[in-house]
Amino acid sequence: MLGVFERLALAAGREVMRVFDTGCAVDQKSDSSPVTEADRESEKIILAGLRDAFPGIPCVAEEEASSGIVPPDLDDAFFLVDPLDGTKEFVNRRTDFTVNIALVRHGVPEIGVVFAPCTGRFFSGRPGRAESLEIDGDYQIAARRPISVRTAATPLAVVASRSHNTPETEAYIRGLGAAEIVSVGSSLKFCLLASAEADVYPRFGRTMEWDTAAGDAVLRAAGGITRTLDGQPLAYGKRNQSDDEDFANPHFIASGKVATSA
Repeated sequence: MLGVFERLALAAGREVMRVFDTGCAVDQKSDSSPVTEADRESEKIILAGLRDAFPGIPCVAEEEASSGIVPPDLDDAFFLVDPLDGTKEFVNRRTDFTVNIALVRHGVPEIGVVFAPCTGRFFSGRPGRAESLEIDGDYQIAARRPISVRTAATPLAVVASRSHNTPETEAYIRGLGAAEIVSVGSSLKFCLLASAEADVYPRFGRTMEWDTAAGDAVLRAAGGITRTLDGQPLAYGKRNQSDDEDFANPHFIASGKVATSA
């Protein structure tokens, strides 16, 4: 399954870069967030591939969901797809947008891939193993190496959203004391923790499950965790929520390996 994810992410990433290079119109969805041809074409590639390879597993994808197309029953396992996370970065000609595919099983993001086609950074994760992949100019995997989270550095390296920062996030970071701030868009924030390039990712702004599942899967495979503010692991497949819409996440804090005192 991870191999299928990797191939589909590469194919979708190639299409995203075609649109990035040629330019496209930017539309607005009902929630005022931007959507482009790159989002739509990437999602078509990924969903066609997933449904062909795994016809029995339901898919939840951002653009389908925004059109009201969601499986009635998710069963014990389902796919979460964000075909272009960081559309604002894409539109503003920044480089850290990503293609994201994840498998959620029993509420846990178990397998995931995150591909940043503009920079060539590619991360994958499955239970017990996370990897950074090297991609060549033909969108082929040239090499791969294992990655894992690090014990928290001093000062802490904190990743924050470039386009969606909030006063609550800034207050939390101030409360950590001296901290190095790394500003980056999209699900790459999880991957910087997974690859021992950062320590903490606090998110006090709105996210949806497709925004986080793939990066969260990579982080957990690398030895990290994403927890809600009450200390519980962030769960997936949230529907019929009393205080929010389906698949909306609460605030969370993702972290690598936390140092403990003897």
